[in-house]
Amino acid sequence: MTIAETLLTEARAKGFLIAVAESCTGGMIAAAITDAAGASHVFDRGFVTYSNAAKEAILGVNPETLAAFGAVSEQVAREMAVGALCRSDADLAVSVTGIAGPGGSEYKPEGRVCFGLAVKDGPIETKTVDFGALGRASVRQAATEHALGLLLAACRG
Repeated sequence: MTIAETLLTEARAKGFLIAVAESCTGGMIAAAITDAAGASHVFDRGFVTYSNAAKEAILGVNPETLAAFGAVSEQVAREMAVGALCRSDADLAVSVTGIAGPGGSEYKPEGRVCFGLAVKDGPIETKTVDFGALGRASVRQAATEHALGLLLAACRG
């Protein structure tokens, strides 16, 4: 059983709906969830907000947050997750924003990905993972799997 299938089983058992807000993964998390049979019982919606303008317009990310911290930051990941939760019928929302590569900087290297997890009537968590310069496809896949793991952990409480 894949992590997405396990997530669907556990979310359905708890009656949870899920939303995702994606930047560097470009819809891969939503695709992984909806690849599994039964996704329609659990997956509410996904937001692909690659540009800063999309993060602001679709998820309500504050332009001041973007200016102060940059798109690849826990602060923006937090606002993305909250925006996804507020703009959906979901109980759980995960967000991802990062630098898949190539490129990056001394302060924000290739492979750095920030995650947000918002739970309805619950906590909001953020986390940064440095996957390293694995190459664009590998960073995106690693970020997708990590986001699915965050959702699964939230389902398990």
